[in-house]
Amino acid sequence: GVIEISPSSSHPDYSSIGDYIFRNNTVISKEGGASVDIAVNDLGKKKIGIISIMTDWGTNTSKIITDIIDGMSDKGVKVVAHEEVMEGSDDYSAAIAKLNEAGAEAVICCGMYNLVAPVAKQYKQVNPDVAIIAFSNAYSQQLLELGGSVRFPVIFFADSDDPEIQAYVKQYTDVYGSAPSALTSQAYDSVGMLLTAIEDAGTTESAKVKDALYNVDYPGVTGQTKFDSNGDVDKAFVKVVIEDGKFVKMQ
Repeated sequence: GVIEISPSSSHPDYSSIGDYIFRNNTVISKEGGASVDIAVNDLGKKKIGIISIMTDWGTNTSKIITDIIDGMSDKGVKVVAHEEVMEGSDDYSAAIAKLNEAGAEAVICCGMYNLVAPVAKQYKQVNPDVAIIAFSNAYSQQLLELGGSVRFPVIFFADSDDPEIQAYVKQYTDVYGSAPSALTSQAYDSVGMLLTAIEDAGTTESAKVKDALYNVDYPGVTGQTKFDSNGDVDKAFVKVVIEDGKFVKMQ
């Protein structure tokens, strides 16, 4: 009977745990599809490499990416190599060498910024033309600080021209010294939805607040949000790339 709203749990099975479990981020299969879309449709790449961390999330995400690409074989798209690495390593040269030898034109990184940034920097030294693609969990100030040219889909973009988002970003930056990340903003909206549900229910009794959450239609900084019957959300992606040390929308 304890309500849980996650701003980051992307595993497909997460929300099926129970009626009190919600998530304010997209299921990884949807975000994975958006990442593959960047590689194949936006950039025109057909030889795809995958590098993933050896965790449950990394293993599951890499399988989802592989399955998506396998379904595009009629378009000549294929996974040419997949390398698993230990999370937190500083040297990915061995994995990069294998991906490059396999002829990868684009590499999808299944990990956070601490994988994505060093892979991007080290890979560019071997092959400056390779496209590095990641996920929204890499969208953070740390990625800019660590460096590397990367593309990825997000449901929150701090440099949006929406005045409400800009007001939120300014207030956040004034307090914390840097712009909010996607995960931070998803957490911010999660709290807002919980408070709205409590107000709508007129009580903090878990069962009534849970029922109210399923009826909330929330205008958040991460987009208009409404939970479906599974406690999941469906939102539009913004495609982002790092250029000249800044996050900008892909053109």
